[in-house]
Amino acid sequence: MSNREVVVLSVGGVRYVTRASTLQQFPESRLARMLNNDDQEFKLVNGQFFVDRDGTLFSYIMDFLRTLQVSLPTDFSDYQRLQREAEFYGLYPLADVLSQEHLLKPRLEILEVRFSLQEMQAFFRIFGSCSTTVETLAEQITVFTGQQSGQSWNSPFPSQKPLVPLPLERPSHHDVVFQCGTDYSAGDQFVARYVSIKPDNRKLINGTNVLGLLLDTLLEDGFRLISTRTVSSEEKVECYIFERMKRPAGLTVTVNQTPGSSGVAQAKRSQVQKGK
Repeated sequence: MSNREVVVLSVGGVRYVTRASTLQQFPESRLARMLNNDDQEFKLVNGQFFVDRDGTLFSYIMDFLRTLQVSLPTDFSDYQRLQREAEFYGLYPLADVLSQEHLLKPRLEILEVRFSLQEMQAFFRIFGSCSTTVETLAEQITVFTGQQSGQSWNSPFPSQKPLVPLPLERPSHHDVVFQCGTDYSAGDQFVARYVSIKPDNRKLINGTNVLGLLLDTLLEDGFRLISTRTVSSEEKVECYIFERMKRPAGLTVTVNQTPGSSGVAQAKRSQVQKGK
């Protein structure tokens, strides 16, 4: 059978259409042997290979064969059943990965935002249980500084003078600190700090506006606000706690084939785009 030919399978009554080359990704698997009529478990009926197995779980089998990656929904829980299906089809590299559930299950992520107002300045501290999320947020947030005259310090729009970006404070890999507002400099001059949070292009100086934009950004990124509290009424420190289920990065399975063997599988994390 040519690798370019189309193959139709009926798995548990669910119809799948794919290329022969996809089913031959692992030559020692039962799906590859099926194409050579070397496995009696698979019956060719009216041009379709009939397989009496779970048709829904087979969609994950096909996704794996097409991408060599394991990517499961956040609410997926049938790891053992899918592992049995992978073993039935002779896809032992996939079965080995599925046996390591801790690599695949989503994990709960906690993020804390602390916000305080002190006269004409607002201070922010973001702490997260996942350092990569904090790193992504730090790349989205930019603080700009510039001098303003006393007559325009509270303007919601930056002056025409060029603003200089400032590096964010990173006390650790798990937190980031920044501020906005104005601070007295000399004469009638004030040092103004504006905050921009991508993908929004505005530069905001008002702390309440920056807080609103930050909270909206977190909600759009899949976080859920679970609690708010006042840490210190005297210092006007507010605390916002968020959580979300963080999906792990996809696993890429690399198979080293040797003559007469079924292959040795190595699983590694695939690269994912930042911003989530």
